Amino acid sequence: MSLPKEPRENPNKLSAKEIAGILPHRYPFALVDVIEDYEPGAWAIGRKCVTMNEPFFQGHFPGEPIMPGVLLLEALAQTGAVALLSMPENRGKIALFGGVNKARFKKQVVPGDVVELKCELVRQEGPLGIASAEARVDGKIAVKAELMFAVSMD
Repeated sequence: MSLPKEPRENPNKLSAKEIAGILPHRYPFALVDVIEDYEPGAWAIGRKCVTMNEPFFQGHFPGEPIMPGVLLLEALAQTGAVALLSMPENRGKIALFGGVNKARFKKQVVPGDVVELKCELVRQEGPLGIASAEARVDGKIAVKAELMFAVSMD
């Protein structure tokens, strides 16, 4: 099943607490506030509400706060990891970054922005896979990338 173009009638929503039951990330590295909808093993749509209280803004950059691009990529990876790790056979495992291809940063993300995170798993062979991801603010693309991942084998 591919990522829906429009919101579904009965979405699979997850709160921050429910996300913490799937992902191992914790403050200050839990970068997805809510999952708006997802399909296990296929795709996820999340949201990150960026506030001035984020610890990285202390140094990136003083007087000109911009969310680091690498953290946008991490937020996208965490969104995709929800789809991947919500599959029964992957419960309790960890999804690891394998690489990033074709990353394009189009818009700065600043305090007050609400970032829509979309990640679709496009191919998986065994524990390795590739996902297509994009982050948008106010409908405009902030970053697009191809993410490679590996699922930990217990």
